[in-house]
Order: sequence, then structure tokens, then C-alpha cells
Amino acid sequence: MDNLRPFAGIILCVLLALGVSGTEFEKVFEWKQMSYSDLPDLRNSAILFPRALSDAENETFQAYGNIPMGVSHHKNRLFITIPRRRPGVPATLNVIDLSKMARGDRSPPLTAYPTYPINELKSEPDLRRLVSVYRTRVDACERLWFVDTGMLEYPDNRRQIQRPQIWIIDLKSNQLAHRYTIPESIVREGVGMASITVDVEPTNCEGAYAYIPDLAANAIHVYSLRSNDMWSFNHSSFAYDQNRASFNVAGQRFEWDDGVFSIAIGQNDTVARSKLVYYHPMVSTTEFGTFTSVLQNKPIAQSGYYDGLFESLGERGPNTQSTMHHYDARTGVLFYAEVNKNSIGCWNTNQIFDASNHATIHLDNREFIYPTDLTSDSDGTLWVLTNNLPTWIYSRLNESDYNFRLWRQDPTVAIRGTKCDNAL
Repeated sequence: MDNLRPFAGIILCVLLALGVSGTEFEKVFEWKQMSYSDLPDLRNSAILFPRALSDAENETFQAYGNIPMGVSHHKNRLFITIPRRRPGVPATLNVIDLSKMARGDRSPPLTAYPTYPINELKSEPDLRRLVSVYRTRVDACERLWFVDTGMLEYPDNRRQIQRPQIWIIDLKSNQLAHRYTIPESIVREGVGMASITVDVEPTNCEGAYAYIPDLAANAIHVYSLRSNDMWSFNHSSFAYDQNRASFNVAGQRFEWDDGVFSIAIGQNDTVARSKLVYYHPMVSTTEFGTFTSVLQNKPIAQSGYYDGLFESLGERGPNTQSTMHHYDARTGVLFYAEVNKNSIGCWNTNQIFDASNHATIHLDNREFIYPTDLTSDSDGTLWVLTNNLPTWIYSRLNESDYNFRLWRQDPTVAIRGTKCDNAL
């Protein structure tokens, strides 16, 4: 058997030369339009928008206004977020209980989480209720973290309804564990806080930190659960790259200016005695790095002296603008959701950061349009949500076609035979 190993290596090298990728992601669900189970009758409820908006608009369910933006999987439950970017969203935070699904249902309905009343949009500020959530994350202590931006983003009618907040829900009890109102000294509007990354050890749940990129303010906000305190970093590497502002997705050509968008926690650096942190603006093809010891240091943030603390790692390659990315500790691979290529890319962190060391492991110009979220569950499985966002914004989705899809794959399987494969 040992004599066969060199030949196996040769075969893998040939596959790489031919551009053969790893195993593509499995399509789990797909929806033409989102639907809800047990939707309450909202026609007679007092969920009218503030008069400063429009008396003609209310939160009666309008399917087209519901575009899924984030996904997290935990123990047979999927948490799906629908930010309030258009009218008609009955719940911004939702769940699908996979154990209660009808067999063969390829387009399961959503249920508000934790309840419909908590998701109910009121005409006055109510910090006990949710307004608009983009993405969630489940930590090692079985808690669901997310930012409620507190903002309605209806076209030509944006309004900050209430202060943005960090929510933490205990998934074992489905009860609110903690809520933190983000002060105006940190951010004036919540619209730029579209994702959150949680840094915690299962043996020290109260010692958790949350890192929140702000794509509008070009900032990284840091929240300490133990001290119930928050601080911010601002750096030139958080801003968008004007030379990478052009997008062409599903026939839609546009320019965006989204700054720092995604933060991934990497491996421990024995020299720095800290974990590496990878981050990037969405409108950029450059990856940057720092350390958790930097982000967790409030005096450094307040000093504004960051020389050498935020560094460029290098270029990922053409058209690799990415929404979310995730570091897989088992393989040492960083995975990217690449929106300008309709693909998932990867880089093995044991290799030099160079475009030649990046690989594409899933590419589909027909069904994999705009990977908006990429997460991992407690088993290490990768989950990806695609949602056709540019067409929804700039044109019109065909409501008779499948527009939103959910995908999954094991990281080890996904990279098999690619440049990211440790076996090569």
C-alpha cells in the first residue's frame, strides 16, 4: 500500500492543474419566497409605522419584502434573519425546527423566534422588542448572539426607531440571557453593524467578547460581557477599496462602498500569546490581520495609537470581494463567501497568504447567487445562505423561480483535492 502513496499525490497534483475543485456544497433548502407558520393576524394589531413614515404602510405580511440575510445552525434548529429593509416583515429573527418538519419539505416556513410579540414592530421605541437583525452567531456556551440595528431601512424612508442593542439568548431555555444597549458615543446609527463574531471559551462563558464590524463607520466595536462595556477601533484598513467598488452579479452592475464586514477568529499565535484575527472590508480583495489581545485592550482603543497592530496579509485575487468568512480550526482553513464570483473560496493558513494559494471550492453562476452568510455549527459543518440580493435591490426577482437557497458541507470534504487540502 505504501508504494501507492506517491501515485496518489501525482493524481491530486494533476487534478489541481486541471482546475478540479473539492466537493461542492449540498443544497439543503430553497425558497421562491419566504413564508411563515402560525402567522398572527396583523391586520387588526397596532403595528402601524410611526406617522413620520406613512400611514398607508403597515406590517401586514408582504412576501416580497422578506429577504433572508443570515443563518446559524445549532442542534437541529436553523435561525434565519430577515432585516427590515422593506415593509411587510412580520419577524426579523426566525427559527426552523428541523425535527418538526414535514418529510420532503424543500421550502420550510419560518416561525418567529423566540416569539412573534418580541418581533412585533411598534410605533414607539421598545427595547424589549426587535426591529432589524442581519446575522446571528451561536457561541460555545450555546447562546445566540446578534445585533438589533434598531433601524428601518425602507427605500427613501430610513429611520432609527430605537437604539441598537446586543442580544444574547440562552438556547437551552430560549430565554433572554443579556441585553446591552449600545450608547450613542459608540455609534449614532446601527445600520452598519451587519455581523457579529463571538470570542469565548466554554469553560469561561462570562469572559466572552464580541467583535462587531461596522461597514458604515469603518470601525470595529468590541463588547466585553464581563465588564458590560464597549469600545471602538478606527483604522484605514477598515475602509472600502475604491478600486474594488465595481460589482457584476447576475447581470446587475453596481458600485458599493461597504467597509469592514467580517471578522474571523483564527489560531493561537504562540509568540504573541494571542489568537489571530482575520478581517476584511466587503468592498476589497485584501485580507487584514490583528490579534485578540489588541481588540480586547480598551486603553489601546482609546489611545488611537495603532501602529503595527493592524496589518495587510495580502491579496486574495481578482473578483474575490467577500461578505462573510470563517476559520475552521480542524483544517486550519479560512473559507470566504465571494459575492462577485458566486463562489466559496479557501486559503490554508499554513501556507503563505498569496492569491496563488487560494482555491475555489464551489462556484455556480445559476443557483449560488450572492452568498450572504457563511457560518459553522458546533459539529464544524459549514452553512451558506444565498439570496440574490443585487437583483432584489436593483431589479425584480422572479417570484415563480427559486431565489433563496441554503447549503452545507463538511470542511474536510469541501477542500479535498484542492490547494487548501492539508493532505497535499
